[in-house]
Amino acid sequence: MTDFDASADMDVPRDAPLSETCVEPTTDFQEIVQHSPAESDTLFGNRELSFLSFNERVLELASDESMPLLERLRYLCISSSNLDEFFEVRVAGVKQALAGNVTSLAPDGISPQQQLKQIDERSHRLVERQYTLFNDYLIPLLAEQGVRFLRRGEWEESLRDWVEEFFDAEILPVLSPLALDPAHPFPNLTNKSLNFIITLEGADAFGRNINYALLRAPRSLPRVIPVPEAVCGYPHGFVFLSSIVHAQMASLFPGMEPTGVYQFRVTRNSDLYVSDEEAANLRGALEEELLYRNYGQAVRLEVADNCPGKTLRYLLSQFDLQDQDVFKVNGPVNLNRLFSIPDLIDRPDLKFPNFTPYVSSFYERGANIFERIHRRGSMAFHHPYDGYLPVVEFVRQAARDPDVLAIKQTLYRTGTESVFVKYLMEAARAGKDVTVIIELRARFDEEANIELAQRLEEAGIQVVYGVVGFKTHAKMILVVRREKKKLVRYAHIGTGNYHTSTARLYTDISVLTTDKQTTKDVQKVFMQLSGLGKAVNQKKLLQAPFTLHSGLIKRVEREIVHAREGRPAHIMARMNSLVEPKIVSALYEASAAGVKVDLLVRGICVLKPGVPGLSENIRVVSVLGRFLEHSRVFYFLNDGDSDIFISSADWMPRNFFARVEVAAPLDGEIADRVREECLEAFMRDNTYSWTLQSDGEYVRNTPGDASAFSVQQWLRDSSGKSS
Repeated sequence: MTDFDASADMDVPRDAPLSETCVEPTTDFQEIVQHSPAESDTLFGNRELSFLSFNERVLELASDESMPLLERLRYLCISSSNLDEFFEVRVAGVKQALAGNVTSLAPDGISPQQQLKQIDERSHRLVERQYTLFNDYLIPLLAEQGVRFLRRGEWEESLRDWVEEFFDAEILPVLSPLALDPAHPFPNLTNKSLNFIITLEGADAFGRNINYALLRAPRSLPRVIPVPEAVCGYPHGFVFLSSIVHAQMASLFPGMEPTGVYQFRVTRNSDLYVSDEEAANLRGALEEELLYRNYGQAVRLEVADNCPGKTLRYLLSQFDLQDQDVFKVNGPVNLNRLFSIPDLIDRPDLKFPNFTPYVSSFYERGANIFERIHRRGSMAFHHPYDGYLPVVEFVRQAARDPDVLAIKQTLYRTGTESVFVKYLMEAARAGKDVTVIIELRARFDEEANIELAQRLEEAGIQVVYGVVGFKTHAKMILVVRREKKKLVRYAHIGTGNYHTSTARLYTDISVLTTDKQTTKDVQKVFMQLSGLGKAVNQKKLLQAPFTLHSGLIKRVEREIVHAREGRPAHIMARMNSLVEPKIVSALYEASAAGVKVDLLVRGICVLKPGVPGLSENIRVVSVLGRFLEHSRVFYFLNDGDSDIFISSADWMPRNFFARVEVAAPLDGEIADRVREECLEAFMRDNTYSWTLQSDGEYVRNTPGDASAFSVQQWLRDSSGKSS
């Protein structure tokens, strides 16, 4: 890096190499802090509270009357599921820090104790909003549409008879009630399982008085059961498993009287811990850890709101939890189990309208996909607006093409019945050299990935488990094909997982290319992952944990140079989360220098925009909607000779320093399309977008006097027109 003072009168050529245009900041970041009214401990928002803000925005969609009714129910379930994982991983981590007497402060300057207190307050308010929305709004609105959740207090005799028969035939045979006494101590309950604590009166068969009993609801049982219309009188009637069990509880304890039945579930620490030293066999170490995932330290107790204090204290003592860890709820303790309801109801008018992705002319049945890539050089797809078929077809044809010699692919989350796995196994059986880099430690997919790795190995595929200590998160496929006595490389690089189901629900960017330097760089990454050689210079790709962070910082610094010399300077970036402090600091310095910074951050963001003297030129927008915004795109104006990258990486410490990630540059028409569709259009959304304020709160954008513009609707309407 060339040393010079950026404040000097120096004309930097816009097409000069980065190493010559990037400068060290003229001031230490602390000087920026000193020259702003913000105190150092308020420069960063809190990561955990930012996540809760994101989940509040999801819940806001569930409250949005412009959304189809059954989709509102889905958003409610998503907010519940999000909160589960938040407690399993993030809250569990804060509690571990407290247990370990960690006193270090988070980047926003608060201690673990303060953090946990704020999490408790905000998450309790969030849960209260969830159940208020469900009970006071969604249930009545659904009832108007003939969708009824039938509570025990409103059962007619015909329904009571049906429930009793259903219980005897479908539920009772798999139940195992447990009386709690010295011979039957309180069991170690699994994470997030539905349970009932029962208070009893009367003597058991052996003449003993039993105060408490426990009933675990097997996971094999559905939590919501459809009731025939002939029985309940409604087109779509449902009863909760908890209601059925509650109604029939007396039959489980003959001779005794259940005086109270209260549903509850406990959330446990579910992170896996495999140290580098212990992982001589990564798969074996993970398999052992998975045995204990469901029995980690308890972090949250959800319980029926009518559970008496004495019984509640008894439960708290069993899980070593405190009062602040309790969430009393009026309704099912696992709202996310309602997620299947919309799929059980044939009411298109209560759901999003059908959407058929555009299938590019790039793919035509029977056409040779390699010839088409060769003809175009590179081709971009914006999923789900563009169909995922060309990506699948790329691997399918590679598996069956006699001129293809080798296929290499990374797999992070691919689903249990992956079409990619099918074609990779077919390729191996056809004698092609197939290598798969599979990330065993994709959180909550570990067990599925271990099973998948075994299947791939049995098919003769070389399976590599990535690098211990560094998750392989990059999304890449490399195909080597013999053409005219020469070997030609083809590559796919994407921002999303190789998962055909989520490809219909997540927005992602895919690029198929035969660009010589890009494909050579992809080959180097695969060689490094399998051979574990040292990092080598790459011409086009940025790669974590080696060049991605520094490469982005250099490009931010280059925009600072242009701004200080009076040139236009602009950064646009979109990602799921923005957490890494050094890049946040660099963006603050860019703003102070006059660089315009537009950020699309769907979820967590610790940067504070709009702070006078610090981040006045930064705008942060979050867009939510029918599709989950998942693309990562980074743009730097560079005085007109712009850089734009797609990537698998969020701007988080783990992505920069503890994962293998790639960012691939785009150019020409592809770059223009991605900039317009993934960045500029999203900043114009005034319907399903929120703007982050300097105090960390989000304000939903509204059209006002302007025309309403939903970027997802615009992309659906224009699907195929830019391909």
